[in-house]
Formats: sequence, C-alpha cells, structure tokens
Amino acid sequence: MTDQTKDRVFIFDTTLRDGEQSPGATMTHDEKLEIAELLEDMGVDIIEAGFPIASEGDFAAVSEIAKRSKESVICGLARAQIPDIDRCWEAVKFAPRPRIHTFIGTSPLHRAIPNLTMDEMADRIHQTVTHARNLCDNVQWSPMDATRTEWDYLCRVVEIAIKAGATTINIPDTVGYTAPRESADLIKRLIETVPGADEVIFATHCHNDLGMATANALAAVEGGARQIECTINGLGERAGNTALEEVVMALKTRSDIMPFFTEIDTRKIMHISRRVSTVSGFPVQFNKAIVGKNAFAHESGIHQDGMLKNKETFEIMRPEDVGLAGTSLPLGKHSGRAALRAKLKDLGVEVGDNQLKDIFVRFKDLADRKKEVFDEDILALVTAAMTTEGTDHLEIVSLKVICGTAGQAEAVLEMEVGGEERSADEYGDGPVDATFKAVRKLYPNKARLQLYQVHAVTEGTDAQATVSVRLEEDGKIATGQSADTDTVVASARAYVNALNRLHVRRSRTGSDVKEISYKDVG
Repeated sequence: MTDQTKDRVFIFDTTLRDGEQSPGATMTHDEKLEIAELLEDMGVDIIEAGFPIASEGDFAAVSEIAKRSKESVICGLARAQIPDIDRCWEAVKFAPRPRIHTFIGTSPLHRAIPNLTMDEMADRIHQTVTHARNLCDNVQWSPMDATRTEWDYLCRVVEIAIKAGATTINIPDTVGYTAPRESADLIKRLIETVPGADEVIFATHCHNDLGMATANALAAVEGGARQIECTINGLGERAGNTALEEVVMALKTRSDIMPFFTEIDTRKIMHISRRVSTVSGFPVQFNKAIVGKNAFAHESGIHQDGMLKNKETFEIMRPEDVGLAGTSLPLGKHSGRAALRAKLKDLGVEVGDNQLKDIFVRFKDLADRKKEVFDEDILALVTAAMTTEGTDHLEIVSLKVICGTAGQAEAVLEMEVGGEERSADEYGDGPVDATFKAVRKLYPNKARLQLYQVHAVTEGTDAQATVSVRLEEDGKIATGQSADTDTVVASARAYVNALNRLHVRRSRTGSDVKEISYKDVG
C-alpha cells in the first residue's frame, strides 16, 4: 500500500448490483444510468454497475454506465468462470477506468456447491484471476463467505489471487456472521501473514444480518482495509448491506478516533438516498441513521431546550452536512416557478425545464388544496413526476369513491388504456380494494400485489399520503409510487404506475429478467 492510500478509504458502491438483488428492488435501465451518474457526482470511487452475464439488460446497463463514466472506476461482477469474465470485460472495457471483480465461494458450505476440492478450487482461482488480469490491469477478487472459511485455506487462496495479479482483495462477510473485533483481526492477520498483501488494497464487504454491518466495516478499516463496499440506504438482500451514508459520516464525524478520510461529497447524501428509495420502492425507515426522517428531529422537551441553547447538545452532525436544508420554509399558492426552482436547488434536486413545468403544475394543484406546502411535499411531487415519466400506457382520467359504514365501498373509475378511454364501477372491501378491482377490470392482469404501504409526508389532516406498491408478474417485479392529499387517489396512481412499468418490461424482450441465479453473491 502506498503512502497516498494509507489514510484514504475508497468507497465502492454496489447499490446497482448487490443492492438491486434485494427482492423487489429491480431498477429500469434509465434508473440505473441516473443512479450511476449521481454516485459519480457524489465522489464514489468505484461503482459496481452490475453482473453483465446475468442478462442482456444487465450487460446493456453496465456498458452504458461505463461509456458515460468520467472519474469513477466502473466495475462489473463475474463468477470464477472464463465466459463470465469475458462478458464482464466486454461491458466494462468502455470505461476510462474499468475493473473486473471475480469471485468464488471458499467456505466449506460454498465449496460444496460446485463440488470442488480445495486443490481444484485453488487451480480455478489461479486460472480465472490470471485470465482477468490479462484483460484488465484492475482486478478485484473475493473469496465469498470468507468469514466462515478455514484460516489456512483463506490465506492460501488470497496468496494465489495476489500472485495471479489481483490488485484488490475483498473479504466478504456474505451472511453477516462476523463481529467487529473479529472483522478487524481477520484483515490485520491477512495483511501480516499473506506474502504480497502489503502491495494490494484490502476491502471489506459486510451484510447486516446481525445489525453489525457498519460496525464490522469500520472495524475492518481499523484492521487495515482501505476499501469499504456499501450501498445507499443499506439496500441489499435479506437485512441489507453496509450503508454508505453511515460509514462515510462515521469516518467524518469521529475522525478523532478513526483518522481516515473519503472523497465523498456528503452534502449530496440526502438527495441520492431519496432517489434510490424512489426507484427501488424501498422506503427509508423514519429512525434510519443519517437519512431517516427523524434523524435530525427533536421532540423531547429537554432535547428541544438543549437545541435552542446549543445545537451541539443533541446533534453531532449538522443537517447541512448531509444535504438537508437548514430551514424548512413553506411555499404557498402564490409562489412562482422561480421560487420553486430555487427551493428544489436548496433540496439538492436539479431538474430540466420540462420536468420543472410538470412539477410546477402539480405544485399549484397541491397548493390550492393545502394551507402550507413544505419541503417534504415538494420532494413527494418530484418523486411522483419522475415515477410516471415515460410510462403512460395506463392513465387515470377520473376516480370517484363512495365508502362508509353502510355496505361495501364503491369505486367509479375512468381510465385510458393505450389511448382508449374505458370506465368501470366496482365494489370492494374498502375504497382501495374497490379501486384496485376497477383497475383490474379495465386492464386485466395477473400481477400479484406484494407490497402496499402508506405513510404521511407531513403532519396534519391535509397531509399528502405517499403510497408505494410492488407487483410481481411471471418473475418480473415492478414498483410504483405516488403522493396525493387523497390516499385513495395516491393508491390508484401508485398501482397504475407499477402496472405501467410491468407493461414496459413485458413489451421488451425480457431484458430486465435475471437469467441466472446469483443470489447471495458477495
């Protein structure tokens, strides 16, 4: 390791690969390109853009991200197989700074899957890492389930990978099994024991099954790791991955005891957190560290009194450091387009003229119905505008719902389906059930509702409700979101948005469907 990287921690973001593996978090091609652009703009060092051999859709996304990249290293994942590695290289080679990331499961449980002996697996590691290095001078290698691999064998295969040309050695805690002391000790011992370890960068990749991903990643850094693999909002399979925002802000806030630094522009954290939440359909829990709605909220009287006297009494970070506006001044129905654009800029949202026009129309409509329009309301409007953009096969014309204590709820719906206006009158067990039945009558489908979630954007009886819907049809998963002061209207629009996305994917050639199984990779 050079003096230049001694205290520098490289941030390796795998939101687009490991994060997207989370059931229901599949992103569209355009959404992947957008998130990659935001990651690079924020200063992420390495972007793992996908798993190129998984599907044509993954290959196309990784290739396009590679072509558009400027500063970030663009990485693709490949199993320890020559065809995987070749396909990965074909995708990432367009990047100014490409990387091949190849892996194989080295623990006893994972060795049993391909039914390889220790010697056979060692030979394959040598062969595949050598092949990758012959294609690309930036090669990362991972022994999947490293934390449950026998110590002697782990040392052996790490040494083989280094000698074969790997420049980064990633040590994955694939099932979130390790603990902080063990995480630090494992990295430290490998660096001290394995020949050539001082010439490569060691990375840590932690899962959150026991709620220790952030602690384990930071401990690994103290043990000598200089690359953290993480995702926005901790998105990922099962309990998720190490959260980028948590490790970055921990290193920044506690530099007194962890004298390391990253090149992340932390002021852009909130914006990308909200965007990833929108495109993935995974809402951020209110009490989530750093990016949760309540992360900088203080309700206790003692806390409020302390904050008024000295903010440092109960805040160890400034909201502005993660991209939150210092104040939350509401806009009103008399506010103009310039004021709205300025507010969006304060919130870290950059939109084009056409998008601004759409958001402004929605803002005016909302301002006529609400006394005050707060920052959260504006962000909900942005989410709604971006969610519906380019997906208009189905469009709600009007919706009337009758409900109460007397009998079943009734929904009278008018909707355009492929430009043709249709109407339906349906009854159901509540207004949302009746509305969804009406949609299905006008647009018959086999989509199964996996998630229906509602939360209020702000306080008050006139608050907007943000509704998230996740649908599954023939292995394809799509999410939809919408916000409105009428919860039933928001529900209908979210449902239709998800159906529109399924329609788009159905009309393609299945490019977004994973063609191989790669669950629990890394």
